[in-house]
Amino acid sequence: MQTQVIHKTELGTPDNPVRVLIVDDSAVVRRLVEELLGEVVGVEVVGTAPNGQIALQKIDRLKPDAVTLDIEMPVMDGMDTLRALRDRGSTVRVLMFSTLTERGGHATFEALSLGADDYVTKPARSSSLGTTLDSLRQELGAKILQFFIRERPTQGGEPTQPRRAAHRPTKINVVAIGVSTGGPTALTQVLSALPKDFPCPIVITQHMPPMFTRLLAERLALKSQIRVEEAAEGFLLEPGLALIAPGGHHMRVKSSDGTAIVTLDDGPPENSCRPAVDVMFRSVAETFGGNTLAIVMTGMGKDGLSGTQDLKAAGASVLAQDRATSVVWGMPGYVVDAGLADIVASLNDIAPTMTALAQGIKR
Repeated sequence: MQTQVIHKTELGTPDNPVRVLIVDDSAVVRRLVEELLGEVVGVEVVGTAPNGQIALQKIDRLKPDAVTLDIEMPVMDGMDTLRALRDRGSTVRVLMFSTLTERGGHATFEALSLGADDYVTKPARSSSLGTTLDSLRQELGAKILQFFIRERPTQGGEPTQPRRAAHRPTKINVVAIGVSTGGPTALTQVLSALPKDFPCPIVITQHMPPMFTRLLAERLALKSQIRVEEAAEGFLLEPGLALIAPGGHHMRVKSSDGTAIVTLDDGPPENSCRPAVDVMFRSVAETFGGNTLAIVMTGMGKDGLSGTQDLKAAGASVLAQDRATSVVWGMPGYVVDAGLADIVASLNDIAPTMTALAQGIKR
């Protein structure tokens, strides 16, 4: 039975499918991925390659729209292949195949920094074939199609420059950021541009599995003047500290004896996500109310939309990343389309805008 995916845009339809090249040194994996993608409406596998050297030749000849790229391969591995593609100026979308290991996590972050667009984590080797198929079937097609489909109709598009907020609180006491696909690179650019004396705490939910969020926090800490840590139960929210929700746990904030702290739980996923942006946003609305700046950045799906509605009802200000600089304009796009964004800004403008608002400077 084919997975039903409905598209109304030119690319990613049965008549004009997304053309995919599969690159993996394992013949079993190549065959498995080819079979799974063959079940996704709007995707066509145009070829396979056992290493990066052959992949580059086939990319030149077949002109695929997207490539699934294994990291560890003989002759030319995934990293060298990715570097070669980006050095050539290729805009083909690259989806890395990663493992849920320390080594795989570090390699994934290196790949994202080199220009990979997203990644899929390989199921553990101990998983049954059925579990492996189910996991890949749920994720692979959607992650390829996210780059080529528009999830919702736009209502006249969004401003190309930051626009003045319709409402702003008298004081920003917290910044809450929700982000998914394209997040590691976007967060690096934003957090690294913040001053060391940034006056507010920052809480971040990035859709990532366990261990990957710790590696993300470590990477961001090395790049930033502010402090960045993976959150843990009971952590205090402090000025100049960014806390990242740990993979596999929802992160909430609450007031304890007049101090804002982090609480974690492993409740049911929301929007198929744990951590979920909506969960964090709701708790921020309850704890900080209108003294909040919420930022919704690049990502697939609509996680954050419901929480943004709660924040707006509490009087918070909302900034959404613009379409042009988002890897996927899903999460911010839903917020803009719903009329919830006070400011729509490019990635370059997010850090100076949030700094000015946190410092009480009118822009």
